[in-house]
Amino acid sequence: MKQTIVTFIMVLLIAGFSLRVNAEADSVTPPTVSSEAAVVMDELTGTILYEKNANAKMYPASLTKIATAIYAIEKGNLDDVVTVSEKARDVEGTRVYLEEGEQVTLKKLIQGLLINSGNDAAIAIAEYMSGSVENFASDLNKYMEKEIGVTNTNFENPHGLFDPNHVTTAKDLATITRYARKNQVFREIFGTKELKWNGESWDTTLYAHNKLMREYAYEGVTGGKTGYVDQSGFTLATTAKRENLSVIVITLNSNIQSVAYNDSRNLLDYSFANYQTSTIPKGTTFDIDDQKYKTEKDLSFTTSINEQWSENVKKDGTLDIVNQDGETITSFSLKKLEMPNDNARSADVQGKATQNVTTASPLEEHFSLIALIVFSIVFIIFLTCYREMRNI
Repeated sequence: MKQTIVTFIMVLLIAGFSLRVNAEADSVTPPTVSSEAAVVMDELTGTILYEKNANAKMYPASLTKIATAIYAIEKGNLDDVVTVSEKARDVEGTRVYLEEGEQVTLKKLIQGLLINSGNDAAIAIAEYMSGSVENFASDLNKYMEKEIGVTNTNFENPHGLFDPNHVTTAKDLATITRYARKNQVFREIFGTKELKWNGESWDTTLYAHNKLMREYAYEGVTGGKTGYVDQSGFTLATTAKRENLSVIVITLNSNIQSVAYNDSRNLLDYSFANYQTSTIPKGTTFDIDDQKYKTEKDLSFTTSINEQWSENVKKDGTLDIVNQDGETITSFSLKKLEMPNDNARSADVQGKATQNVTTASPLEEHFSLIALIVFSIVFIIFLTCYREMRNI
């Protein structure tokens, strides 16, 4: 009898522990991705949450237009009127059916470029910005390297039609998209699901091509762009936000369209289920010895939802974000203050010790409850057995 009870108690304890470990392990397992390359980037922090062949040089197809759009927005005048050339009218592939001599504002061209993936709009933009497609490619490459910071990208045209030297990487495309989405005009156009289009020879409604924005609507989606040429396969860029997490998903060279969408949806689900962005507000102050430091801007960082973290401030004003294993997640430099600011939140710190602000995930709270229930059951069984043995 006693041996049976002890065995039963051990089984309960092991089962409770195994349930927690297995569930936590499953929650952080990335999905199987069939696209040749893919990356998930936290839009706010730039942290890579998933990558597959992220630095492999590949053909982007029309994802090129993300770069063309942000360059035109930042370097051009959106109200300028552009005269469409014969070369723009005659370009192959997807168009918004511009006519030679038609006059269109730069902003409208960018709308046609991003929403309907118009190659004719891309040529018109390039010729307006730099005089020719060749000059535009050179200008765009310099811009991406110097101002966006990508180093594995070389574009030969503004639209993404195949050229063997027209290459980029999944990571570079995510970086370009992240940079572009800091611009309000870009965000508005990139997130447009439909737009009335009144052209000289084409009156219609433009619809966003990324189906996660419409037909396969994904909760929290904020924008998207599609691409395809034979050599690139299907390419897809999708951005989405839920609560405090915003992500950019890039997939390259999917052999069929449904693969690109399935991979992107699965990567979005994985990201929102497993990661969170935390922010230490601008103006937060920390005291260490007799010195006070302050955050000059919001400081954001990304962690797993299972990860607890604390703030460690060093004497040189470095703020380390440290996880429960003592590993540094990221570091920030704080501003040294001449006079304390008592109106802001303070942390009393000794040396490298800090206020230990920790976060517990919903998953941890859930399994903590399970552990408590298991412990209660075990305790009741133990108490019952103890009383029975006392009565024997």
